[in-house]
Amino acid sequence: MSLALDAEEPAETKDSKYIKLISKEGNEYICPKDVAIASGTIRRMLNGPGIWKENTGPIPTMKFETISSQVLEKVVQYFHYKKQYDNKKGTPGKFNIETEQIIPLLVAAHYLDT
Repeated sequence: MSLALDAEEPAETKDSKYIKLISKEGNEYICPKDVAIASGTIRRMLNGPGIWKENTGPIPTMKFETISSQVLEKVVQYFHYKKQYDNKKGTPGKFNIETEQIIPLLVAAHYLDT
């Protein structure tokens, strides 16, 4: 993922309600910001000081060079699941994970601070 400053582009994304997440294969996932901030990493990049390249242009865009499309799609599903069940009483619904996805999801969750 690129974290370079780009002073030539204005920071226009503070008002955007969405964020674009791109997998290593180039697949794009548009996610509401209030859902994506389930990730501490994404939250810090969006709200941190400075004008980062990810925070410029019409929509914040973050490319994850080490996260596959299959894993990133599941991560986005989890963000929505977490948003749905946070602060609700009772037992949350099941969140199914395929056995072969467990290790890649753990690695992504660690990186994304989820």
